[in-house]
Amino acid sequence: MEQVILNDVRDQSYTMRESLRALRVNIEFCGDDKKVIMFTSTAPDEGKSTVTFELARTIAAAGKTVLYIDTDMRKSAMVGRHRAKTVSGKEILGLSHFLSGWKKVENVIYSTNIDNLFMVFAGREVPNPTEILERQNFQDLMEASRKNFDYVIVDCAPIGAAIDAAVIAPKCDGIVLVVAQDQVGSRSILAAKQQLEASGTPILGCVLNKVRMEKNKYYGKYYGNYYGNYYGGYYGHGDEQK
Repeated sequence: MEQVILNDVRDQSYTMRESLRALRVNIEFCGDDKKVIMFTSTAPDEGKSTVTFELARTIAAAGKTVLYIDTDMRKSAMVGRHRAKTVSGKEILGLSHFLSGWKKVENVIYSTNIDNLFMVFAGREVPNPTEILERQNFQDLMEASRKNFDYVIVDCAPIGAAIDAAVIAPKCDGIVLVVAQDQVGSRSILAAKQQLEASGTPILGCVLNKVRMEKNKYYGKYYGNYYGNYYGGYYGHGDEQK
């Protein structure tokens, strides 16, 4: 298994660290049968990938083996955000390489310089991500991951921007919806909730993100900086009813 180095992993503030620990404990209390957890959001730029990756780090720090799977083969934030590189200097392979049949599963799972954290990157952008996510080899990847890791954290594209999350959800044990404060209208959130419920996979809860805190400005600075740079231009922005 090849290793990748994540060069831009930031220190978590005290407030962020405690919030993530609370989220980790809440997921653990959902039961031992909730091992594969999918994260999505209603719209782009809600900070979903930051929450998802930092949670994976937090679970790994608690001594659990975690596989983080980035399924956004339209416009992934992860490689650009963390400036990952392989130790060997080779191209980082990812989910699109595996699902397209170009590479085997062992070629796309990487260990990292963070103890207990393993990653499957999205890989190259593809024109038909929803179609290849429906293939049997994605189901095989999920089943193998369930057997070999304590937790599998699946980062999906926003459900309001692409249908991918609805395709992936039935293969997971639970769903967490990330919602940015004052950024998405209630009707959009309810529509996303109904779409996810139709998958039959239980919604475990919702993470309220980008919360304005008088005494701690960290969240607004940290979460708002990068995610929109990757999604905004690609998916576009619709009018929201607030």
